Amino acid sequence: MIRAYGLTKRYGEKTVVRDLTFTVRPGTVTGFLGPNGAGKSTTMRMLLGLDAPTSGRSTIGDRAYASHPAPLRQVGALLEARSIHPGRTARAHLQALAHTHGIPRRQVASVIDRVGLGEAADRRVKGFSLGMGQRLGIAAALLADPATVILDEPVNGLDPEGVLWIRNLLKSLAAEGRTVFVSSHLMSEMAVTAEHLIIIGRGRLLADTTVEQFVRDAGLGEITVVSPEADRLRALLAGPDVRIEAADGRPDTLRVTGADGERIGRTAAAHGIPVFELTPRRASLEEAFMELTRDAVEYVAHDDDPTTPQPTPTSQHATASQGAAT
Repeated sequence: MIRAYGLTKRYGEKTVVRDLTFTVRPGTVTGFLGPNGAGKSTTMRMLLGLDAPTSGRSTIGDRAYASHPAPLRQVGALLEARSIHPGRTARAHLQALAHTHGIPRRQVASVIDRVGLGEAADRRVKGFSLGMGQRLGIAAALLADPATVILDEPVNGLDPEGVLWIRNLLKSLAAEGRTVFVSSHLMSEMAVTAEHLIIIGRGRLLADTTVEQFVRDAGLGEITVVSPEADRLRALLAGPDVRIEAADGRPDTLRVTGADGERIGRTAAAHGIPVFELTPRRASLEEAFMELTRDAVEYVAHDDDPTTPQPTPTSQHATASQGAAT
């Protein structure tokens, strides 16, 4: 289990993490989301003792990471896949880690097979693609069979087969009862991989909830209505706060925003209008995330239309440099 208690990190006058408190529980994949500059990597570095918090504290397995006598056995982490000597082979890198942590050598062969690097294990790392480097970093994180796994953007550089592999791997690790904490910018992947979400913006906690609840609560407020008397229903629902659009090529279908399903249903019933479908549109994880974080982005792409209102740009946050955590 991972616990953060009021984690705060400042670099000079810039506060990049602000009073973060959350719990990551075992047995589920927890996604760690936020816009660029939100403080995700800095938070992960503080969890792993690579950055000292300005205030607050964190524990992994009920104690600070640095206080574990054999931390690699407790926590397997990947923050930067390229933090490996380029002249070493993948096997030599893993064997060195195993030797320095008292891990049986048979574990090296086991994780090489698990991450699919069997044919590349004796090649020098400097010739690895980004995806192969990711696989090696994940192998190092799993080397000591840890109870907790922390991965920062693990799907970077992976091809579709690799993305599917990491998805199934994360789910299998959680099913084994491990604590799995993973950051990603790929909302579509988090939607099918994670069960719980920790979302931050500008260093602050924005959401701590399940994926299902987060998406349900987002709601887009749009309802699809199918009726053979769509034009008549449209006239009855019209109002200053109601937007009604006809579905392309379907004269019997309306998309209504600003009126809930109960109001639409009661209006139709009161005027004897048959309704064949009344379906709220469910937001995607990406849409829900963008809605939640729209005021917490660090850089905003401006519309070409000068009349379009734009959010006020925020100042750039200082960020910690990436480093290895294996």
